[in-house]
Amino acid sequence: MYRFLLTRQWVCFTLFALLLIPVMIKLGFWQFHRHENRVAQNELIARSLAARPVPVTELTSPGHTVPRSDYWRTVTATGTYDIAHEVVVRRRTSTDEQVGVHVLTPLVLRDGRVVMVNRGWVPAADDQRAYPAVPPAPKGEVTVTGRLKADETTGASGIKDLKGLPPRQVMLINSAQQAALQHRTVLGGYVELTAPVPSDNSPEPIAEPDHDSIGPHMAYAVQWWLFTAGVPAGWVVMVRREKRDREAAAGAADGASADPADPADPEDPAEPAGVGTASA
Repeated sequence: MYRFLLTRQWVCFTLFALLLIPVMIKLGFWQFHRHENRVAQNELIARSLAARPVPVTELTSPGHTVPRSDYWRTVTATGTYDIAHEVVVRRRTSTDEQVGVHVLTPLVLRDGRVVMVNRGWVPAADDQRAYPAVPPAPKGEVTVTGRLKADETTGASGIKDLKGLPPRQVMLINSAQQAALQHRTVLGGYVELTAPVPSDNSPEPIAEPDHDSIGPHMAYAVQWWLFTAGVPAGWVVMVRREKRDREAAAGAADGASADPADPADPEDPAEPAGVGTASA
């Protein structure tokens, strides 16, 4: 009764089930590795935020690529804001997911070098080609504290670096790009301002990176592996059901062939008694 497994329909179905098993196992491990990466990133953020603040010049320099181990490190810098070379970074969201811009202002250090400071979020202008209303940066020498971030690139962020933007508007925060625009020496990476916070909370400070949530990746991994176990179990159930249905059909066919038509009654009540006998 299992010869039906050799039919084209069941061979194709079985091969498809066998193909699903390694695919779903791989998807499960893919989600598991994403879970591991998220946990490692949370630990990195927590360590970086807890580390003691250091001068920004200890962790970066002109042309320096900020390594992952230094992401979100708390740094300090003392200098004077250069409003003339301030730009806004388009298509950035606030803490409540409103689309606006980030305010990127050069801070000129005492030695003449520049570090770019992301002062926070403000709403975009109604006309996208217009420069938005940006609260002025503090005047005179200031000491700022913030989180060190690596230069943004299209490959890492997925943000396309559009050309032909209005003056003083950019798509990416990139120190090399700013060095070319300002014709000055700019430290690699940038600082995400955390202090001092403006009294009116504008620009809106960038929220601290989330390092508590581990996301749903582990749950997704377990789901894929459960689906993997369900494939052979489902295949067995369907095979047994097919076998049972075929046995029932065969039994019904055998019963029909063993039940001949009823023979005619020799004493047909429709025929009058005594027909064919001579009358007295």
